Amino acid sequence: EQLVESGGGTVQAGGSLKLSCAASGFPFHDYAIGWFRQAPGKEREGISCISRNGGSTFYENAVLGRFTVFRNDAKNTAYLQMDSLNSDDTAKYYCAAGWGYCVGKDSWTREWTDWGQGTPVTVSS
Repeated sequence: EQLVESGGGTVQAGGSLKLSCAASGFPFHDYAIGWFRQAPGKEREGISCISRNGGSTFYENAVLGRFTVFRNDAKNTAYLQMDSLNSDDTAKYYCAAGWGYCVGKDSWTREWTDWGQGTPVTVSS
């Protein structure tokens, strides 16, 4: 079971990035995918989640309206489209997989069985 993030980098404020989370070794379509981030000196926080089979999605207020989570089960890949980036978005971004569904803010305390290694995002002002 493996998750590999990609797509991070450095972007100017107001710009966009699209992160990818490629999965292998488990039935991807049955798993919710969560996106988390950890900024320097801060705790890791959950920011977005998409349920199994492309069902419900959830966003924390900090990214609502700017980030979009989606998935392509045929490619075993989930994505996080990030627009209107600002300096507060600078962090290392991780995807995680857990069976089933997102459940709003409770998504962040549910079990996540697999984690990627993370991809760094830096937003310059």
